[in-house]
Amino acid sequence: MAKKKAAKGGKKEMLVVASKVKAHIKSKGAMTASDTLPALNDRVYAMLDAAIGRTKANRRSTVKPQDL
Repeated sequence: MAKKKAAKGGKKEMLVVASKVKAHIKSKGAMTASDTLPALNDRVYAMLDAAIGRTKANRRSTVKPQDL
């Protein structure tokens, strides 16, 4: 089960499906380091936060593909 977001800046909830990410990497003939998934999760959060900022700057409440 995914970890819950901790209070006061703790670990963030995992947004990526670890088994799917690992399977994709393996299908390309590579291996997954233990710190890959948390780093990917951090990048996803950063992308979403930036997209939300762009959405709000454009006076919308719906995140659209162009915001990514």
